[in-house]
Amino acid sequence: MIPNDAYVASRLHRLGEWDAALAVLGPDTAPGLRAEIAVDRWFFRMQHHAEAERAVAALPVSPLAQLLTGRLAYSRLLFRRDARADDRAAAETAYCTAAEDGDEILSAWAEYHWAVLLDNIDEDAAGALPRYETALEVATKSGDGLFESYIIRHLAPHKEPAERLAMLRRSLHLRAALGARPQTIAAQALLAEYLSEGDPERAELLQIYRPGAEELHIAWLLSED
Repeated sequence: MIPNDAYVASRLHRLGEWDAALAVLGPDTAPGLRAEIAVDRWFFRMQHHAEAERAVAALPVSPLAQLLTGRLAYSRLLFRRDARADDRAAAETAYCTAAEDGDEILSAWAEYHWAVLLDNIDEDAAGALPRYETALEVATKSGDGLFESYIIRHLAPHKEPAERLAMLRRSLHLRAALGARPQTIAAQALLAEYLSEGDPERAELLQIYRPGAEELHIAWLLSED
């Protein structure tokens, strides 16, 4: 059974209420969940990086710790926020270790994040696509809709226009159905980006997602306005 505090924190996490989620957890409650929430808060808000790094450093050596270490290194590169000379190598090493040592789901998440690193930082689609597909096979087999939504969001730009829009819409619908608010807002923004200028759906999505991004302080969406 999940302790009540961890359950409440998990629900708040999914809503993008990162500060409240962390406040619910005591200092010794669910350190893995605390680290995940802290890393997500940094990723979406670009705030409290030091706290996220401390939360990850407090974890025992494990595939989860490796995965979160890789995510921090990758995000510093992506956002160009205090990137370190070894971040590229550190991210890949962390993902490789997590993929080799984790259980099936965590290994698949590591494969996905490794693909994103190759795709977004190296612009190596040929290297990224097989890892996306490996992760997608696990996500669909396990029925993990949120995980699937992440993968197809990144696969979509590599597809032809009709399939691309279908994947982006599915990603959005999966996230909305699961109540993953920050991810839903991000999906609305990305779908709008790929729709034509005169498309009324695009105008509606732009109107819808911005207030949510402002409320949750999603830094990389607000910087695009």
